[in-house]
Amino acid sequence: PEEFFKEQIERTGHKTNDFPFAVGMVFLPRTDFADQEKSRIIVESEIIKGGFNILGWRHVPINTRIIGEKAKLTRPEIEQVLIGNDIFSNKVEIDNKLYLIRKRIEKKIKQENINEFYVCSLSSQSIIYKGMFLAEQLSNFYPDIQDSRFISKFAVYHQRYSTNTFPTWSLAQPFRVIAHNGEINTLKGNKNWMAAHEPRMRHANFENNIEDLKPIIDSNASDSAALDATIELLVRSNRSLPMAKLITIPEAFAHRRDFSKKLKDLYAYANAVMESWDGPAAICGVHEDWAIAGMDRNGLRPIRYTLTKDFLVAGSETGMVDIEESEIIERGRVGPGQMIAVNFQEGKFYHDSAIKSKLSQSRPFGEWTKKITHIDKLVQSVDEEFREIDSGDLRKRMASFGWTVEDIELILHPMIADKKEAVGSMGDDTPLAVLSDNYRGLHHFFRQNFSQVTNPPIDSLREKVVMTLRTRIGNLSNILDEDQSQCDHLQLNSPFLSINQFKTMRQYMKDTVKIIDTTMNLNQKNYSFKEE
Repeated sequence: PEEFFKEQIERTGHKTNDFPFAVGMVFLPRTDFADQEKSRIIVESEIIKGGFNILGWRHVPINTRIIGEKAKLTRPEIEQVLIGNDIFSNKVEIDNKLYLIRKRIEKKIKQENINEFYVCSLSSQSIIYKGMFLAEQLSNFYPDIQDSRFISKFAVYHQRYSTNTFPTWSLAQPFRVIAHNGEINTLKGNKNWMAAHEPRMRHANFENNIEDLKPIIDSNASDSAALDATIELLVRSNRSLPMAKLITIPEAFAHRRDFSKKLKDLYAYANAVMESWDGPAAICGVHEDWAIAGMDRNGLRPIRYTLTKDFLVAGSETGMVDIEESEIIERGRVGPGQMIAVNFQEGKFYHDSAIKSKLSQSRPFGEWTKKITHIDKLVQSVDEEFREIDSGDLRKRMASFGWTVEDIELILHPMIADKKEAVGSMGDDTPLAVLSDNYRGLHHFFRQNFSQVTNPPIDSLREKVVMTLRTRIGNLSNILDEDQSQCDHLQLNSPFLSINQFKTMRQYMKDTVKIIDTTMNLNQKNYSFKEE
């Protein structure tokens, strides 16, 4: 809504020029005035260092009478910083610079131990109004939204119910690029992998300032905020939003015979770049020329859409917006792993097959994925040695590895007798290894540490189609690149190898790997694996 904010800038005594301006929506500490002023100083200094001008601060009009007591008690001070610009004419370049500035601000705020500070948005192209209240209260809480000049070519809207985190003003959605309905079950692994990728990150858009972006994912971020931070990094590195969605939340493709080779090559490349973010997920997002709506590979959260001559409405339910039947061109649903997209510059709506065809032809992915080395035939050709163990020796071995009668009766027996997996709770209420009188092997800790919500439950038929044990070995490359070097790695169809198979793979790798001995001498003091 540029006309609306031009008036707000003029009220500060400034005039807009021919260059784009930007607006930051900021949550400040409400009750700690010292921290509030510190926050403003940090925001202003970083914006000025980045080559922009401060045109003023605006207190955002709000109506606190309509929100609940908890929301009132935790409500931040809500202000907008108006940013002038005399240098940059390209909005994409401006927003890339503001992305770096926002990250620097967040770091400085954390160093000052300031709480209750959050930048909702800092952009020349979009602005985010959000808070801790019911859906129908949004436009009443923020009277700005009811202004007739408050117009936009897109709107992303989401009412969330907290599952993995407590509700707060800052964790309300949408985030900077996407809104996410669902939960990411692989969150801990995704955060760890992103930390592992950080040392290799380089991109021309950030020049020598890449360290200012790290950590990419805040340690306190919710699963949705973490996914948004990852997608934001990818789109700020010149990937299109549809490509960023496909890399982070890809469709299951390994067992799909109806997919073209080009499409499978595209997915193989995406899997080579980054580890998938998995779990129930329906996302909507906007960045530059693209607006998308997409699903996780299981299709565990619904997305329905309605297309008219002028609008695309997509969301969890059909009928969210009243539309005359005579204006509707098409209704449909987004399937598992699929997405729909609108390109604003082209003025074109893309179905799933069309957008993925466009992406698959954007680079020579087929040539790039030829660098992936599949070593399944190598390890599967190994002759195995099987030894017979008498029952007495077997019992001793099982006891030494911590097996109990309960393990045999509740886990092994169903697998052997009925060819079924044991059904039980996902919790672990046994003592930690350091506090336990009994041996706890590494396999004791292969447990889920999340509350998995799937509706309907994953059955064996769907599991075969949408899940894979395919494992990548080696080459943690720069995820911000887009070239064939990202496909230079080994691949196995399963991470489970016998001892002989592992030895064969180790011989194939030669000097490209190092084996770290994790045993230690208990009599040696101050032993450190780092010295090894």
